[in-house]
Amino acid sequence: MALAQIGSSVTLSYIGTLEDGTIFYSTEEHEPLAVTIGGGELFPALESAIIGMRAGETRNIVLAAEKAYGPRLQENIIRVARSAFPAEKEIIVGQKLSIDFSKGTSRIMVVTALSEIDVTLDGNHLLAGMELTFALRVDQVA
Repeated sequence: MALAQIGSSVTLSYIGTLEDGTIFYSTEEHEPLAVTIGGGELFPALESAIIGMRAGETRNIVLAAEKAYGPRLQENIIRVARSAFPAEKEIIVGQKLSIDFSKGTSRIMVVTALSEIDVTLDGNHLLAGMELTFALRVDQVA
């Protein structure tokens, strides 16, 4: 039976949870994940933990925030004048907006606070700053 290694195509089933047990993703509700080890599709620390596993093997893998989406960064939170948005545009807390920046870049940001004067936008990944646990099973190695 083949071992997962760099270049292997693997199919994974997993349940991803936060420290408080909240499920952030489950392949039970979606399709199993098919990736190539070393292809940059997974966190490097997660790939390292999968290397050497065989089809049918299970493992709980815990990634510190720094090994997953990184820390929450204050510089990814900005305040924008409400007048920068069209007056007819409804904006609500929790809404995701695509924000265009200089040099032609854009970013999806979440509205975290709102007043008549300004809008606070958070560009951190929703799971930034959080430890992630993967209850993972390797379904197939090729």
